[in-house]
Amino acid sequence: MSLAASTRRLVRRTMLSVLAAQVAAVLSLMGADRLRRLLRGRKIPELEPSQPVSHGIGDGSTATTYTYGAVLFDDMLAAIEGAQRRILLETYIIKGDEMGRRFKKALIDAADRGVEVYVVYDQFANLVVRPSFLTFPAPVHVLRYPLLSSWKVLSPRHLGRDHRKILVIDDEVAYVGGYNIGASYATEWRDTHLRIEGPAVWDLDNAFVDFWNTHPQRTTDRLAQLPAAGWRPEIRAHRNVPRQLMYPIRGMYLEAIDRAHRSIDITAAYFIPDSDILDAILEARLRGVRVRIIVPKVSNHVVTDWLSRGFYGRLLRAGVEIHRYADHMVHAKTATIDGEWTTIGTANIDRLSLLGNYEINLEILDRGLAEGMEAIFADDCGKCEQLSLDEWMRRPFVARVYEALLKPLAPLL
Repeated sequence: MSLAASTRRLVRRTMLSVLAAQVAAVLSLMGADRLRRLLRGRKIPELEPSQPVSHGIGDGSTATTYTYGAVLFDDMLAAIEGAQRRILLETYIIKGDEMGRRFKKALIDAADRGVEVYVVYDQFANLVVRPSFLTFPAPVHVLRYPLLSSWKVLSPRHLGRDHRKILVIDDEVAYVGGYNIGASYATEWRDTHLRIEGPAVWDLDNAFVDFWNTHPQRTTDRLAQLPAAGWRPEIRAHRNVPRQLMYPIRGMYLEAIDRAHRSIDITAAYFIPDSDILDAILEARLRGVRVRIIVPKVSNHVVTDWLSRGFYGRLLRAGVEIHRYADHMVHAKTATIDGEWTTIGTANIDRLSLLGNYEINLEILDRGLAEGMEAIFADDCGKCEQLSLDEWMRRPFVARVYEALLKPLAPLL
């Protein structure tokens, strides 16, 4: 056998061995997480209830932040029940549980009284939900974002999921944020959502209408768009549109981090930054910016947790504070910079959200809202365990092996 053939054989065997080790690592982590959940059962303490806080924005809009799902869902349902003309609902997940049934009934009741009701949901995210639950009677217009949106399965235009969560009522009130619809999200998950009233509703209304009108499986007439909005910059919607290869949310984050001169507070359900975002954060630290990141101590995706851990060493050595939310799943996707700039939306800081999925984030320039978000962040930090560099360096050898094996998978998620 020639040297070249021997080398190719060795490389092939090495690659297969590494792949096998990665698969074994993933399966073992998922198995351990499954066992942990079974042993824990349903013993998840409910979150401490919190009330929404409203802020007037310079463009005449009002922004209300929600950090407790039960209150948010009650307000969303009340808005649906009060709708008179049109309801636009786009959600990644709608569980077939008690909360999901409340939303489904409210939507059907609205359609029965003559309100135009349009619903979008992601098929992949709802594979565990009974198909019969996701079937609505004829007055409700439903668009299911399909499991495979095209036969071109490897095209970046068709790989992303519809991860957005938008509700617009009568083109006057809109909701956006991290909350999916389901009973567990009401009291057990720490998330953030925003209610908008006023001129800024146009952005969320237009995002839904554009998605509906351009979807190839649409079976209705085109939805009417609102008249053109003004150009006040206090609130802007950034939306990822894989079909058009548009991913502005990543650029929004990079520009905002580069501008930071005092503080960066990020809450991320899944924190797997690409090299540009990681470098931007580290460069902010070199400028003396205080950087704090809240992540779940244990999320609902155990492999994601371990991929995120692969970045902790560089971050901690640079002086970035890592706070791990201890008792609940923190699912928020928010950031506040310098007490002036805020983003709240649906995009995680990972490849799937920033360069894959349909996502939408609001960018808000308002000191009052930013101060409110800083207060929320401080309250969340009080419920976290801060990870120190010394503690991190003392982690077990086995943990280091898992991190090394899984690190090459980070660009995939």
